[in-house]
Amino acid sequence: MPSPLELQIQTLPNEPGVYQYFDKDDVIIYIGKAKNLKKRVASYFNKNHENGKTSVLVKKIVYIKHIVVNTETDALLLENNLIKKYKPRYNVLLKDDKSYPWICLKKERFPRIFMTRRVIKDGSEYFGPYTSVRTVRALLDLIKELYPLRTCTYDLSAQNINEGKYKVCLEFHLKNCRGACEALESEADYNNSIKEIRNILKGNFKQSLEKFQIMMGLFAEKMEFEEAQKIKEKLSLLSNYQSKSTIVNPSINNVDVFSIISDETHGYANFLKISNGSIIQSHTTEIKKKLDESEPELLALFIVEIRQRFNSQAPEIYVPFPLNLGEHIQVTIPKLGDKKRILELSERNAKYYRQEQFKQIKIVDPDRHVKRIMAQMKKDLRLSEEPRHIECFDNSNIQGTNPVAACVVFKDGKPSKKEYRHYNIKTVKGPDDFASMEEVVYRRYKRLLAEDESLPQLIIVDGGKGQLSSALKSLEILGLRGKIAIIGIAKRLEEIYYPDDPIPLYLDKKSETLKITQFLRNEAHRFGITFHRNKRSKSAIQSELELIPTIGKQTIITLLREFKSAKRVKEASLEQLEEAIGTSRATKVYRYFNAKKE
Repeated sequence: MPSPLELQIQTLPNEPGVYQYFDKDDVIIYIGKAKNLKKRVASYFNKNHENGKTSVLVKKIVYIKHIVVNTETDALLLENNLIKKYKPRYNVLLKDDKSYPWICLKKERFPRIFMTRRVIKDGSEYFGPYTSVRTVRALLDLIKELYPLRTCTYDLSAQNINEGKYKVCLEFHLKNCRGACEALESEADYNNSIKEIRNILKGNFKQSLEKFQIMMGLFAEKMEFEEAQKIKEKLSLLSNYQSKSTIVNPSINNVDVFSIISDETHGYANFLKISNGSIIQSHTTEIKKKLDESEPELLALFIVEIRQRFNSQAPEIYVPFPLNLGEHIQVTIPKLGDKKRILELSERNAKYYRQEQFKQIKIVDPDRHVKRIMAQMKKDLRLSEEPRHIECFDNSNIQGTNPVAACVVFKDGKPSKKEYRHYNIKTVKGPDDFASMEEVVYRRYKRLLAEDESLPQLIIVDGGKGQLSSALKSLEILGLRGKIAIIGIAKRLEEIYYPDDPIPLYLDKKSETLKITQFLRNEAHRFGITFHRNKRSKSAIQSELELIPTIGKQTIITLLREFKSAKRVKEASLEQLEEAIGTSRATKVYRYFNAKKE
């Protein structure tokens, strides 16, 4: 006998709709949409989920409810509304827009225009929401300069005006209002201004520009140059505002542009509204993933929510990949030209927003920053666990002399300098990178095992397949092969090599994972080179003093301790040398260097 849940799944309709998952406490824990309810819901129970949260969700489901709708578009809208209403634990929830500013065109005789944060459904027109109060104020200042409108709250009904109930105020005398309260401006003229303001708010500047151009010409013909100058200033204001928001091609009209970039835990989505070639709205937000949602899933949710929030009726949208948003919206995936540039602009906005969030998180929530970096590295480098402890090896043997190696240690993505180690290569004669790598890896992990120290989750070797194979030999001898992930990073094309895989991995050049890997490699190289340089320098000093006949090591050490360098020993007087090492030895050293000079 199938369980009640299995029975529910088997009897679901093959229709578009919305499903709701309930837990044992009758609480909705997840809401989803589907083109085919039966197939979509069954998919949750018919496979093993890689994402741990999805597995936990499925275990908590006790029963399912569903709502059948006519189209997939209806399912999208219903899903969005239900998520906002019930706020299920496992659903992505976009932030609401309660505090965003709007521009209100009040429904009244002689309409007022003002900024508000409250949307009241009284028939008034609302433009927005805007993400910046500064943008709203700039727009309202522009409108005030172009069109003198009333700011009073009088009830300017025909009866009140005819009865002479109101008198013009200071705003009239300052020429900020034309005195509609005393019938000094007709309702038709006032409404013409409102019509032009409506067009400006929608991004259509053409009519206003043409009107002011004609008015300026008429004033100039009548020799009214002062008035013509005022109109010229208004034209300049409008043209300047338009130029700040113009995109390449003015023929692109009434289009919504959406893009998204994401990492392991969050998505960053951007929306641009284009009207007559101008951006008239922009909005970017962070979306926290709940069940490892894909970019198309997150973007579809964002599009439905934003089009509702911004009351957008645009018939066409630009997106970076195919999406099914119903039959009434034309989905375009731009490939080149101005359309592609607009989409790239949207993606750039999302990337900059993501960078800003990262910088803020790094300061206020360093733990989350580390978790995100570790999760990203685990995914990019195809690791089985997060590389919280990484060690990187590099060999240095410039011109075949003094072969040394360096090991640098990173914990939680940061250098742990107290754990850095230098190695003098002992078993290898001459410059042999492969044998040197084999020796140093063996010595490092033999010691860690002997001292019962923690082992890294990831080893990085500087070099390609050869160095990687050498390091693997040592891990195999120590019984660590397969227990620690190991990769090689080659310098030429920054390709990453894996054991038993001849084909390297190429990471995105801008990815954080590659940058951290390069930083590790460069840090190991710097640390190794410094040690190598010091060793060569010391070796060079000692070798010159060692050439003096019958002078032993102890005398050389005494001289260097006293004079600090071979150069100062050369320049010392006989008396100074005698004071340091006695008459007999001082005479030999003095004669050796002075004979060379002569």
